[in-house]
Amino acid sequence: MTSEITLFVNPTAGRGRGAHAAQPAASALRDAGFSVRTVLGEDAGDALRRAREAVAGGTGALIAVGGDGMMSLALQAVAGTLTPLGVVAVGTGNDFARALGMPVRDPAAAGRLAARALKGGAVREIDLGRVGDRWFGSVLATGFDSRVNDRGNRMRWGGRFKYDLAILAELAAFRPVAYRMSLDGGPVREIEATLIAVGNGSTYGGGMRICADAVMDDGLFDVTVVGDCSRTTLLKVFPRVYKGTHLSHPVVTTHRVSSIALEAVGVTAYADGEPLGALPLTATCAPGAVRVLGAGPPAVTSTGSPAGAPTGSPTGN
Repeated sequence: MTSEITLFVNPTAGRGRGAHAAQPAASALRDAGFSVRTVLGEDAGDALRRAREAVAGGTGALIAVGGDGMMSLALQAVAGTLTPLGVVAVGTGNDFARALGMPVRDPAAAGRLAARALKGGAVREIDLGRVGDRWFGSVLATGFDSRVNDRGNRMRWGGRFKYDLAILAELAAFRPVAYRMSLDGGPVREIEATLIAVGNGSTYGGGMRICADAVMDDGLFDVTVVGDCSRTTLLKVFPRVYKGTHLSHPVVTTHRVSSIALEAVGVTAYADGEPLGALPLTATCAPGAVRVLGAGPPAVTSTGSPAGAPTGSPTGN
């Protein structure tokens, strides 16, 4: 293993925390004897090009510093390679890091963890979702939640409250989505649903446990379908997503599958909080697609079982 590693930095993550986090993370890695090269990039495309060049050039690891958007960008560079990914989570949501039991908003601790993992070979191979040539680590969102993202991204006012305002606006305009869904290449089902979330990880939106029982190395997606329901029911169900208890509500069904095809008119998919594109799409789970430094073991799920154990919910198999 080469002692030179690459720090992949988003200086704007978490309202500027990315730039401040890079220094203690780099110091921790250098103190452990590693040579650290920093990659910034003029924009996302340029940064990804530089990260891919570092991976192709044999860097010992790609250490991503930022939020879930930066982790998503880093995944595009390391997925399907032997180059391990380090996670220094200093963004707003940090769902990818939380799902893996990594330090959050503690860049020095994250840097030390990555250094120990590199020296001790402590890596965890996890699955990724794939849509075309795009990889995702946490959740692919469609329906009500993706429309909230759409509206929030368009808003030029509201500050840190704009997504709360976007939720209220989408509730006022709420209509169920007419989906066509196929699980594991099976028959197409036509359903009316509020949202369909495809989870490689369990959370999105900074801890909303939409796919609460998902585990990142079982070779399967956890799919959460919130069916057609009234605004009143949605207002009752949605707050339960923070504890994962929404999965037991009668309007919610779950499936555990290796692939899913979705069609709907006028719906944009978001993966790891980033716009993926309009439906239709097919998402496939790629087992062991990335090696993560120092990631913890699977957590206990909302059912009290080890993550990845059967939940008793309907499946697509």
